[in-house]
Amino acid sequence: MTEIRSADAIIDFCLAPLALDGSSAAEREVRRRMAHVIKTYQARIPQPVAVDFNAMPPLVINEAAHGYE
Repeated sequence: MTEIRSADAIIDFCLAPLALDGSSAAEREVRRRMAHVIKTYQARIPQPVAVDFNAMPPLVINEAAHGYE
């Protein structure tokens, strides 16, 4: 997998598993907030931000402990 650098591409990758249609006000607000966070972070560090999701450790959620919702 290649590194993802643009804020929109990072957001699209993160929201893809949810299969959202893009028309809801809630999704637009989530995208707006995520873009603000990513762009603010990118502006404060000297080098470009790239995300390589293959380098991240897997996260397993114990549904029995946290609920099945």
